[in-house]
Amino acid sequence: MVDLKQQMASLMEEVEPEVREVLETGQFIMGPRGKAFESEAAEFLGVQRAVGVASGTDALHLALRAAGVGPGDEVITSPFTFAATAEAILYTGARPVFADVDPHSYNLDPEAVAAAVSKRTRALLPVHLFGQPVDMEALDAVAAKHGLAVIEDCAQSFGAARQGRTTGAWGLAGAFSFFPSKNLGGAGDGGLITTNEEDVADHLLRLRNHGSSRPYFHDELGFNSRLDELQAVVLRAKLKRIRAYNEGRRRVAMAYRRNLASAAVTLPAEVEEGAHVYHQFVLQAENREEIREALQAAEIASAVYYAVPLHRQPAFADAAGGDACPVADRLAERVLALPMFPELSKEDVERISTVVAETARS
Repeated sequence: MVDLKQQMASLMEEVEPEVREVLETGQFIMGPRGKAFESEAAEFLGVQRAVGVASGTDALHLALRAAGVGPGDEVITSPFTFAATAEAILYTGARPVFADVDPHSYNLDPEAVAAAVSKRTRALLPVHLFGQPVDMEALDAVAAKHGLAVIEDCAQSFGAARQGRTTGAWGLAGAFSFFPSKNLGGAGDGGLITTNEEDVADHLLRLRNHGSSRPYFHDELGFNSRLDELQAVVLRAKLKRIRAYNEGRRRVAMAYRRNLASAAVTLPAEVEEGAHVYHQFVLQAENREEIREALQAAEIASAVYYAVPLHRQPAFADAAGGDACPVADRLAERVLALPMFPELSKEDVERISTVVAETARS
């Protein structure tokens, strides 16, 4: 699905001396490279502040806590996403409420979100799934009407934008993941929280560091969640190249679109130019399993994101409370992700497309 070796090989000349210097100085946590990355990422994303944390899951969890979400609250989110989105809500003691998604974008349906608002709703948690921004104007309108916080799950959307505004710059806070396979990926786990609110950023700095604002004084119960210096070295090098990486993904996506234009599959929704960063290229097909088998026989990877929506997962059964999401259920039966990374060659895209087109049927 993704080849990380090619990308890292191209960075070795820049990264190796930086890694060596970190190892020699012994400053592995809360050092100058982490602070520099936070500043550089904030500038790239067009936000006032960015706070590095240990993972994308922690980014979601701490952002929700900084927004004041806690026991007794409800947070409306998508059932069609990775489990971390709902986990983070439960970690605060709040309940995830699953609203259905749009069948074309796979993102939260604003009308379903509006219908799910209750007296207990405290926040909205939209997911910019597969690299495509949510309809944030519509969700912001829902949030403004009911006085709700908006926390963006940007784990798959680093560099994506809507109307020229990047994901992570719309809500009270945005949560990013630097899991290695992400558009901007580290050499391990890592995450980032963005915000335009100084008090929220300062709160996050305490939360990530055991609730401490100065050594050995703890203002509140916090957590141990800090982006380390070695990850910052890799991320700073990749951040310089993220526009090129995302353009490479768009190139691959456009090639898939051309090759599969007449195939019996439903392609990802068209969006404004430059908006989608294609963390994944996910199509829909009636005979998905047959296509997967054909790809496997040709030694080509594929994946299903997501085979079981969150409202049907045992871990969230009690929280879901019977939330009905028929679109998400239908997508789970049809979606198929094809290999996607910037270095994927034209010849490989053609070979993958040929197998899909020859096997797909309505």
